[in-house]
Amino acid sequence: MADALLLPRRFLAPSSAASGASSSASSSPSCRWVLSSPGSPRRARLAAAHPQPRPRRLTRHKTYAAERESGEQPKWWEKNAGPNMIDIRSTVEFLDALRDAGDRLVIVEFYGTWCGSCRALFPRLCRTALENPDILFLKVNFDENKPMCKRLNVKVLPFFHFYRGADGLLVAFSCSLAKIQKLKDAIAMHNTARCSIGPPVGVGDVELLESASPQEKPAEASPR
Repeated sequence: MADALLLPRRFLAPSSAASGASSSASSSPSCRWVLSSPGSPRRARLAAAHPQPRPRRLTRHKTYAAERESGEQPKWWEKNAGPNMIDIRSTVEFLDALRDAGDRLVIVEFYGTWCGSCRALFPRLCRTALENPDILFLKVNFDENKPMCKRLNVKVLPFFHFYRGADGLLVAFSCSLAKIQKLKDAIAMHNTARCSIGPPVGVGDVELLESASPQEKPAEASPR
């Protein structure tokens, strides 16, 4: 009985019992509900005409959950344009990168994760790195390297240093997206073919490995 389906009488074939019942109760409604067996042809045709809705799929939700479990998207400052763009996380890494660069032009960008000008400039900087694979780009997070940035006289962000071989520090300047041409002009001037006589001097006489003062003035963001 649990598998029986309740159908209106008009869907069932007439029988003698049903006709007798209908003659005795002519005042009853024309559509009367009766039980149909599970194997009834009428039941099969009715089920085909009114199929049950399919359960709602949760593919999108599962995919989203899988993405969240696999890890969040990297922050804007964590992305790199290619092998010639490196994140510097310590003073030792910075000095080693300058030493290992040899005669290669090295462009150092000092940035802050909270700096709107740094974020606006970053896509153009990545494009510049892709267009100049022979140049080494170093990214220095100001908040993670405050003692070193203080000794390098970084007071505004984004800020750039150009280094090359035995010439050491070539130029230092602030540059925002509105002044991107200033960065391009400096690259055209200093990325010429040359051979340095002597080993790379890096930051020169600036001592970066000494302990920094406990109180340091935070850097300011340059206008966009």
